[in-house]
Order: sequence, then C-alpha cells, then structure tokens
Amino acid sequence: MNARAEAVDSHFLSAARALTAVEHRHPDAPVRDGTTLTGRRARELFDAQLASRHLDLVARELRADGSGYYTIGSSGHEANAALAAALRPDDPALLHYRSGAFYVARAAQRECTDPIRDVLAGVCAAADEPVAGGRHKVFGHPQLAVIPQTSTIASHLPRAVGLAFSIERAARLGVPSPWDADCIVVASFGDASVNHSTAAGAINTACWIAYQGLPLPLLLVCEDNGFGISVPTPPGWVRAASCSRPGLRYIEADGCDIATTWDAAVEAVSYVRNRRAPAFLHLSMVRFLGHAGADAEVAYRTPAALAADLERDPLVNTARLLVESGQVDPGQVIAAYEAMRSTVGDTARKMTRARHLESAAEIMAPLAPRHPDRVLQVVATPPAPALRLQTHRGRLPEEQGGFTLAQSVNAALADGLASHPNMIVFGEDVALKGGVYGVTGGLVRQVGAARIFDTLLDEQSILGLALGAGLAGLLPVAEIQYLAYLHNAEDQVRGEAATQQFFSNGQFRNPMVVRVAAFGYQQGFGGHFHNDNSVAVLRDVPGVVIASPSRPDDAAAMLRTCLAAASVDGSVCVFLEPIALYHRRDLHDEGDRGWLDRYAPPSEWASSHVPIGSARVHGDGEDLCMITFANGVPMSLRASRRLADSRIGVRVVDLRWLAPLPVRDILREAEATGRVLVVDETRRTGGVSEGILAALNGGGFGGTVKRIASQDSFIPLGDAASHVLVSEDQVVSAARELCS
Repeated sequence: MNARAEAVDSHFLSAARALTAVEHRHPDAPVRDGTTLTGRRARELFDAQLASRHLDLVARELRADGSGYYTIGSSGHEANAALAAALRPDDPALLHYRSGAFYVARAAQRECTDPIRDVLAGVCAAADEPVAGGRHKVFGHPQLAVIPQTSTIASHLPRAVGLAFSIERAARLGVPSPWDADCIVVASFGDASVNHSTAAGAINTACWIAYQGLPLPLLLVCEDNGFGISVPTPPGWVRAASCSRPGLRYIEADGCDIATTWDAAVEAVSYVRNRRAPAFLHLSMVRFLGHAGADAEVAYRTPAALAADLERDPLVNTARLLVESGQVDPGQVIAAYEAMRSTVGDTARKMTRARHLESAAEIMAPLAPRHPDRVLQVVATPPAPALRLQTHRGRLPEEQGGFTLAQSVNAALADGLASHPNMIVFGEDVALKGGVYGVTGGLVRQVGAARIFDTLLDEQSILGLALGAGLAGLLPVAEIQYLAYLHNAEDQVRGEAATQQFFSNGQFRNPMVVRVAAFGYQQGFGGHFHNDNSVAVLRDVPGVVIASPSRPDDAAAMLRTCLAAASVDGSVCVFLEPIALYHRRDLHDEGDRGWLDRYAPPSEWASSHVPIGSARVHGDGEDLCMITFANGVPMSLRASRRLADSRIGVRVVDLRWLAPLPVRDILREAEATGRVLVVDETRRTGGVSEGILAALNGGGFGGTVKRIASQDSFIPLGDAASHVLVSEDQVVSAARELCS
C-alpha cells in the first residue's frame, strides 16, 4: 500500500480500538435514537462497507505488482451500502464508479454471486468476470439488476431518465419488460458531474417530464465528496443548484453517517416509488486515496485537510454506532476488519491466476452480433392484415401510386408499428406536426400518442430516452431533425449505446433505430446546420449500423431491416435520410417520375429484403464503375446518361450501407470494369470515400481509382453551397478523364 492507503488503514484500526460501549440495544431496535436503522441491519451494512474498503486497498497492491489494472475506488463512499439496502434488489441501478459498497450490499440481497470475486475479477481483467468478461472494470450483474456503466461524466444519466420513463410507458402499452411495473431506477454520480452538460440536460429532462405530471420513477443520487479529480466543488454549490428544481424532490444527508444515509435513502426511495416522481438524494461524503491510484492528493491538498477527512471516515462512524449501541465490542470490530482483509486478499491471489481475453475475436464477440437469417425471418413476417389495414387507416400503400422517399419511410414506419407492438417513435415535432419534412405525418392519428410523441428540444435526451427504452423492452425509433444536431449528443451513441453489449458481454442491450435527416443539396434553404455532410464520427464507432438509402423502395426495405436487426440482435442503427431526396419525384427530366417507386406489399418483403452490408448496382456498363451513396446516386445516374453519349458505359454502385461497408460488392463491381470513380458527398478528409479507397486497396484491386469529394468546409447558405459540394459536372469531367 502507498502512504495514503496505509494512513487510512491504520487510522481505522486505532479509532476502532478507542471505541467504548454506551448502552446495549436489541439488534432489532434502532441503533440510536432518531433513526430507523436497526442494529441488525447496521451489522449487515458494515460487512459490505468492510468489503468495499479492502477491495480498494488490495486493488492498489495488485496494481503495484502488475496484476491489477484499475484503482478508482470507493473509499469514503461506503455509506452507499445503505442506499442499496433501502432499494429492492430488482430496482435497476446505474452506478457511479465509487459504488463498491452498494454492489456488495445488493449482492447480499440476492445471494447469487460473490461480490468480492466479481470486483476483483474486474480489477484483474479476468475473462470470467460476470458482466464485462474482462473488457473493463465495471459494477454490473444481470441477476443484481445492476446495469454496467463506464461513464465518468454522468453520460449514463440520460439513459437513466429514459429507462425510468420507459418502464412506465412499457407498462401502459402492455409490453413485456425485464423490470416490474413498480420498480424505480436509481442512478448515482459525483458532485463534479453535476456541472457537466450531460447531467444538466438529463436532470432538466427529468424535471420537464415531472412538471407535466408524467410518471418518472427516478432516484438521482449525488455522492458529493467535494472534488472532481483535483478541482474542488464550491461548498454549497450542489445544494444551491439542485434544491429548488421544479418537479424534483430534494433530500440531503451526511453520507458519512450510515444511519442518516439510511433514513434519507428510505425517504427518497419511498417518495419515488409511491409518487412515481423523481427525487434528488444529495449525500455529503469524503474521498480517500485520491481520484485513483496514480493521483497524489498531497500535490493539491493540505495535510490538515487530509487529516480532517479521516475524522469523517464512514467505516469508523459505523463501527462507533455498533460499539456504542452494544452490538459488538472493539475487538470484534477489529477481528471483522482483519477477517475481511484476509478474505479479500485470498480472493485477490486467486484472481491473479485468472485467464484473460486471448484474441480479437473473443474481445469483439458481443460487440455487434449478426443473425441475418433471423433478421430476414422477422422482415418477412407481416402483421395481421386487419391490423395493418387499421394502421394505414384503410389505405394500403401498395395500392397507391409511386412513392417518394419520404412517403416510403412513412409507410414503413406504419408497417413497423403494426409488426412490432413494442415499437415507439419520438423526437422533436414528430407527432401532430409530422416532423419538419412531414415524414412522420399522420402516424400519431394512426396508433396514438402513447407510441408517437414529441420530446423536448434536446438531442442528448432524445437519445437517452432511446437507450432507456431499449433496456425496458421497447423498440425505440428516435428522430434527430438534422445531422448537425446529432453532434450535440453523439457520445450517447458512441459512449453509451455502442458499448452496452460490449461491456455487458451481451447480457444487456439497447436496441434502437435513430432516424436522421441528413446531408446537403437542399434547394433555397439551409446553411451548415441544415446541410451537414459529416458522418466520420459515426463511421468510427464499433458495431453501429449506418444505413443511407437513396431510392424510395430501398428506404422502406432498409428500415424494415434495421427494425428487425434491432429487435433480433439489439443492433444500434443510424438511419441517414437524404433531405434533398425526401420529396424528389424526377430523375432526368421534369415530369419523368424517375425517382418514385411503388411500395412493396408484404408478400414481397422477403424477396425485396436488403441485408445489412449489401450494395445495389444500377446498370452494367463495362468501362467505369461509380461508387456512391445518397445524393450521389441520382447525380451519378444523370452523369451516366451524359457519358453514354460519349460511348462510356457506366455501372453505378449504391453502397446503401456506410457501416459496415459492402466490401465484397465494391470489389466485385470494381473488378468488372477495372476503373473506379468514387463520388462522395461527404468531406474529403474523414469522409466515406476514405473507407472505400481502403477497401479497394486492402482487397487487392489493381485497377485505376479516382475520387471526387466535397471540400473540407462547412456548407454555406444558398447558392454558395455549390462551390464546396460535389456537382454533376465534376462527376462527368472526372469520369471522362479517368476513361480517356
């Protein structure tokens, strides 16, 4: 142990020896006047506290000898064991990384796992660790209703809000859920996290929901130790920022005192469970051993301040309660402390011999499971005809004329709602207005406001709602109005959605489809925030499916695939809908209706199925292969007709999927012509074309390749956009040069 750990260890032992009994209370009586915590319960919580403290101490020893990999500990926060005891063991918990005592106490409620072994398996990155399987040290276990989080900046709070909302919504819709209808959701976080925009947005959303009288059984727990790494939290700040929020009950307690923590937790849990309304439990704590093992507190804290913290040690305070009330004597306290040291140490030595993950395949196995046969089966199974007719309000889409892309997405959403009774659609303006572009028009009248509803204008909260809804057994389809707005909240996709199956070894999942109005080329409208062409941040996220249809028939088929993949595999799908193609009707000439398609009836859903990662080829020209997507498809098709006048035969490959890229299709069509022109409407740096070029090179393509891409620029307003986006003339010119 380092010097600070030795000081914490020795201080407890010396303080315990100095304790004396004051009175002798019955184990089932309150441990002191003014509390409901009994002596028997206090003994149980003390055991959890001891385990958590020794887990922290041994983690530093393991790190010192190279067999441990994680030293962010829970020392000073051990009174959160009382929070676990105040909750039911089936209440879903999304925990702060200082929740060791909570985890141990929750495990004692269930008696289905050894929490000491669980935590040490995570510290040692053991492959048989019960939730993440050696991928990260997290608090999580499916049988303990503890959902693993890797957040350090409260990025799990939007998910917690979404889960609390969705437990109620699933019950209302009669959708089977992993959680009982009277469960409450608890999410813990640190005082520094209160200041992060993620926490601020999530808490605001909770207040916004509660203010309207909508049920939201959410307990937010701020474990306030006064520091964010080395930066002190201004005294009183958390209280001032949280105690007067509309719709949010505020409760505070000394989080170093197990009895007051218990009473406050019982009050908060009772309020949330009975009122189905959110509460904010503010626990004042201390932080021992620094932020993590490498953090030397002496660099930014005085010896006097460190010594003052020791006087608030929650283990000493619990031991004092037990001794003074006659539950144990000082010798028994010390014996229990040393026995726990021995138990934890013995387990730690066993964990140093545990197997680690041994291959990339093993590591990545839960990242993005794919079962294409089962996905096809779901796609090909239509809803009952009567239900489908009702959902479409008596007008089946296949019996109408040619559909635009927007109309096809609308009809596919309606069919999805009929096929998936757990599907919900939400976002800004999606209900009565039907979305900015009318894509969701009429759906709320078809299936009701419980399944189609508007949210507040916060993309982070929209995605958090999707994250929680997926955990609650729903199939969420969230809309982000514009691609530029997704960047406000992209960590909810990267750090939360994409990691859930990875860090739970597939035991938890958050299926979702995120619809995004995307890309440029809007006429007479926009500027950067309505014409964004940056998808690099999405393509970099492991496991995320990125769909980008260009034609109406593909849009419907691909949306059915995404819904099925989310349902079957828990996939996180981002569905990029080209705004400029929403209402396009013509391809070459005005009135040619070349960009309309019939809507496939259910009998054709299997034959028209578009598997993830499959491209579409237009034409069979042998001179040039154009590889493109979205707006680039009609642009390339128009260019192909112009090139035909010069006897240049072109085939156009519509990628359809930007992740995973259809590499086999790319290579096959490239080899057929020996010449490739990549037409990429995203930016030259970080754009989709970089992945295509890498696929061609990695696949051994030996032909000639050229690419044109948009400039590394934001998109300006009006006609000026044409100077930075790819144009049809550029495509024709580059093709002729390539084939000259």
